[in-house]
Amino acid sequence: MFAFVFCSFRRTQSLHGPIPVTTFGPKACMLQNPHAVMHIQDPASQRLTWNKPPKSVLVIKKIRDASLLQPFKELCIFLTEVKNMIVYVEKKVLEDPAISDENFGAITKKFCVFREDLDDISNRVDFIICLGGDGTLLYASSLFQESVPPVMAFHLGSLGFLTPFKFDTYQSQVTQIIEGNAAIVLRSRLKVRVLKETWEKKARVDEKGLILTNGDVESSRKAMQYQVLNEVVVDRGPSSYLSNVDLFLDGHLITTVQGDGVIVSTPTGSTAYAVAAGASMIHPNVPAIMITPICPHSLSFRPIVVPAGVELKIMLSRDARNTAWVSFDGRKRQEICHGDSITITTSCFPLPSICFRDPVNDWFESLAECHFHNLQGLL
Repeated sequence: MFAFVFCSFRRTQSLHGPIPVTTFGPKACMLQNPHAVMHIQDPASQRLTWNKPPKSVLVIKKIRDASLLQPFKELCIFLTEVKNMIVYVEKKVLEDPAISDENFGAITKKFCVFREDLDDISNRVDFIICLGGDGTLLYASSLFQESVPPVMAFHLGSLGFLTPFKFDTYQSQVTQIIEGNAAIVLRSRLKVRVLKETWEKKARVDEKGLILTNGDVESSRKAMQYQVLNEVVVDRGPSSYLSNVDLFLDGHLITTVQGDGVIVSTPTGSTAYAVAAGASMIHPNVPAIMITPICPHSLSFRPIVVPAGVELKIMLSRDARNTAWVSFDGRKRQEICHGDSITITTSCFPLPSICFRDPVNDWFESLAECHFHNLQGLL
């Protein structure tokens, strides 16, 4: 039986989740609305402003895409030569041989180059520009584990749910952002903590310096933390058996998921893997977490939406015959064994995504456009 177990218990935290930060990177913040009731901002009226004029920008380009070379070069020349901005670029972007032509070589020498997982740029970048599809926005999120600078995403890839800007008029649009004239939508992220139990043989060193073991083992715990923009996916990995995981909500077991896996997503992630697995689409301003089973071996488990303030925990069931695997926005994939746990709640560090018009119009237009492209693919 996989029916949900509902328990009444006393809550210790807000159902709406943590209050999100209103400063984004070193210089950006939310424009305060003096008419807001009890200092609560209407999500539809959130606007970007600057404490100081922005001077640095991170440009993220989809790797190994020849069609983006010219837009990338045009944008970088505009930012450095016209706007006098300090441009940050990842090292592997400049490793593309097509980048280093004679004319553009002088521009690249002005770049600040960084390497993922090695260089910390969290306090150096004032805002971010993404060139590509939705994957570039996910990558931008992964670079900032706390406060995220405002992100301006140009639709130059295959999917455009999260990339509202067209590149044709990039100069005027970028200028507007630098001047602080823009609406933003705060895309909530998930704070994920993975606790892994490891077992090591007990050892001692004798008087001669030799390491001795007696076969006994001791356990230790290793914790890892991630900020996730789209979804956490727990699946059966390479095993042919169904995954069998327990799902807890605020410490109470609510169901056992038996199937190919389970997706825990943000409202932003509801239009990604979750919708393909049968979930509903949720506007990014809705404070919620979505739980979607992947091919469940039960007719009673359907996608559910829970308040943003709850804490979810996922563990292997005691009678699970195999391990499970977990990934975060499609990255950092790792095995989950008995004794390991995945704790998920809403982060207080959202991703501030710059709107083309406003949060409501942008979202419905992106849905309509992606639906139109999907219909074209079927014809």
